[in-house]
Amino acid sequence: MERDPYDAVLVDDADDVRSVVGRQLRLSGRFDVVGEGRTGADAISLAALHRPAVMVLDASMPDMDGLEALPGVLKASPDTKVVMHSGFGGRALETAARALGASDFVAKAVPLRELPDRLLRTLGAPLSAERPPGAAATDEDSAAQALLAQHLERFGTVFDQAAIGMATMTLSGTLVRSNAALAVLTGRADSALIGLRYAELAGTPESAMALRRAIVRLGRGDTEMVETEHPLAGDVGTWARSTLAAVSDSDGRPLYLFVQMEDITQRRHALDDLRASEERFRLLVESVTDYAIFMLDPSGHVASWNAGAERMKGYRAGDIIGTHFRVFYPPEQQAVAHPEHELRLAVRDGRYEEEGWRVRRDGTRFWANVVITALFDHARHLVGFGKVTRDMTERRLAEEQLRAAKDEAVNVLDITAHELHSPIAAMAGAADIMAEYWDRLTPDEQAENIRNLTGSAARARRLLDDLLTASRLESGSIEFRITDVPVDVAIREALATVGSGLSPVEVVGAAGVTVEADATRIVQMLTNFLSNAGRYGAPPVTVEVLPTGATVEVRVCDHGPGVAEDLEPRLFRKFVRGKGRPDRGTGLGLFIVAELARRQNGGVWYERRGDQTCFGLRLPAGRPPES
Repeated sequence: MERDPYDAVLVDDADDVRSVVGRQLRLSGRFDVVGEGRTGADAISLAALHRPAVMVLDASMPDMDGLEALPGVLKASPDTKVVMHSGFGGRALETAARALGASDFVAKAVPLRELPDRLLRTLGAPLSAERPPGAAATDEDSAAQALLAQHLERFGTVFDQAAIGMATMTLSGTLVRSNAALAVLTGRADSALIGLRYAELAGTPESAMALRRAIVRLGRGDTEMVETEHPLAGDVGTWARSTLAAVSDSDGRPLYLFVQMEDITQRRHALDDLRASEERFRLLVESVTDYAIFMLDPSGHVASWNAGAERMKGYRAGDIIGTHFRVFYPPEQQAVAHPEHELRLAVRDGRYEEEGWRVRRDGTRFWANVVITALFDHARHLVGFGKVTRDMTERRLAEEQLRAAKDEAVNVLDITAHELHSPIAAMAGAADIMAEYWDRLTPDEQAENIRNLTGSAARARRLLDDLLTASRLESGSIEFRITDVPVDVAIREALATVGSGLSPVEVVGAAGVTVEADATRIVQMLTNFLSNAGRYGAPPVTVEVLPTGATVEVRVCDHGPGVAEDLEPRLFRKFVRGKGRPDRGTGLGLFIVAELARRQNGGVWYERRGDQTCFGLRLPAGRPPES
């Protein structure tokens, strides 16, 4: 009895596979192929449209694979028998397909002529007693079987003995075959992996999204291979590198996806440790403020910048990176290519160090200690320079001050020895004469020796007093008792101290004027000015007092030659003395006057006025005297 053929639908993204399978079913005389599709979505729509008795459904297809489509097919046509036809072998895939509702699982390795009978068995229909006319095996059948064998060869790669995790998956990213290494690496049984979306193995939403995008690109043929690193789901701390590749047919069309997964946790931790170490070092370098630490490229251009460099040199990173480091050198060193010379020496010797002047962004100079280290890679190729700069200006100034202090100390000793030598020699000579020849000296000679002795003693005492006063002024140990001092009274006391050695002095404008000062110190200052006028000046001598509001100016003027012009800028410093005079003094008197004035909120100066030379003193004005 002739039976009506069963309606069948074929869904496979490979056109050649659909063609040979469809021909075989038609030649069997038992099936009528009513529809064909290329995707899982096609399978669902064809099931709803035709409600076929059987559907031959490929496992690997783009967009939606057979495993994904299977529940939708059965929902659209519950009575349809779905036979999963796949190039992927393995019990796990068959189990997953049957669990989703497949009635049978036929590997593409099964000879094509046996497929009709497998479908009939699935339908519960009696098998054909004999092959229908024209159904005998032909060269075309053999070629078709060879084509399927070719697919099987591509799809059926054996992974089980591989030490690295391997899997095949559909073009939409569903795992259909895996090896033991992948199960160990992911901590999932082989049965739990089959049917799983590969992206679900990623441990973060971001890495899962990256895998899904890679699978879409591979399925569309946009790329042949993608490599990505990601954490594994469910295993905190384990990192994997997935290498996904598309396996294509002879026309370059993707058939399925192949993936390798390897554990990179240790390497990742090593890289993380290295990055953390580099980051700590970067933070350390960037936070250092006492040193300028930065990198130069092989040609000498600034490649990095730290906070110390910004503080020391005045440039922000965005302003200086990419600029040649010669900008830090004075023009005279740039002109002779000294910066480039430093780099050549660093390359030759591995390291270069010097101290010298450097220039800040604002043009000011500072004394720097510079160390340049040449940096080479493992092949001894120059990759750049490390440069460390220290601002040594304070140290240099301290050294200069120390040298100046030493020079000053030597000068003090020289002057003291010289100034004390004469009065001591005079005192010793007078004392010897009086001790040995007193009875033979006339009264006038006795008096002269006594005057020499007391005069020399006074001179020595004055020198020691000046040294003591200068020392106490510099140490800040002199105390001042500030009162309202009548200027005319202070002038009279100073004149009395100088004595008869000074010619008559004219005092102008002193009556009724007071200053805020220490009475003893203002007399000391005026005595110095008057003594100098008597010793080095020429009469007549005038003392002029001029109130100027908040201050009072006192000038001591004479008609002498004054001081040499080269001495004027240094006149009020320590140990500055005129040349060519028999008695040049200690060189401390004017320094003491200047310091005493400064400590009393005043000042001193020297000026030439017509045929006069004047020393001036300025002090705060005092309250008018009570009438």
